[in-house]
Amino acid sequence: MDIPIITPTTKAEKGLHDEDISRNEILKSGLVREEDYLQLEKYTRALFERGTQIALSRGLILVDTKYEFGKTKEGEIVLIDEIHTPDSSRYFYADGYEARQSKGEEQKQLSKEFVRQWLIQNGFQGKIGQQIPEMTEDYIESVSNRYIELYENIIGEKFIKADNENMEQRIEKNVLNYLNQ
Repeated sequence: MDIPIITPTTKAEKGLHDEDISRNEILKSGLVREEDYLQLEKYTRALFERGTQIALSRGLILVDTKYEFGKTKEGEIVLIDEIHTPDSSRYFYADGYEARQSKGEEQKQLSKEFVRQWLIQNGFQGKIGQQIPEMTEDYIESVSNRYIELYENIIGEKFIKADNENMEQRIEKNVLNYLNQ
C-alpha cells in the first residue's frame, strides 16, 4: 500500500472555508508544537489505515478523507468531528476499479462530490451573492438514496428509514427526553 499523503488545513480567518497550510507553516506559527504535530500525523495514519481496512472489507476503497482534531484543557489531543462519512470522505468501488483506471474512466464513487458537481453545474459555487439552486423532490430522493447506499456499504446493514408521519412530535419527544436526562 502507498503511504497516504497528509495535507493539513486550518480554518480561514474569514468564512468557514478550510485553508491549506504546510507542516512548516504550522510549526513556524506555533499553531501546534512539533511533538503534537507528530502525534497528529500518527493518529491520522492510524485512522486512515483502519478506515481503509473497513472500506476494503466492504468492497470499497477509501480514497481521501479529513480528520479534525482539537485539544482538551488538559492538553489531550482529541478527534472532534465525524470520520469516514460521505461528508468527510470519498470512496471508490473496488469492483471494476482497475479496469476503469486502465481505461482512464471516471471511478464509481460514493461521496458528496456528486452534490458539489450538481451545484456547480447549476451555477452555485458558494460565492457571495449566488443563489442556491432549488433541488427537486426527485433530486433530493436521489441524494438520500446515495447516502443510504454508502451507509449500507460501510456499515454492512440495511438502512431502515424512520417513519416520517409524526416527525415534529418525535423530535419534540427526543429533545425533551434529552433535556430531562
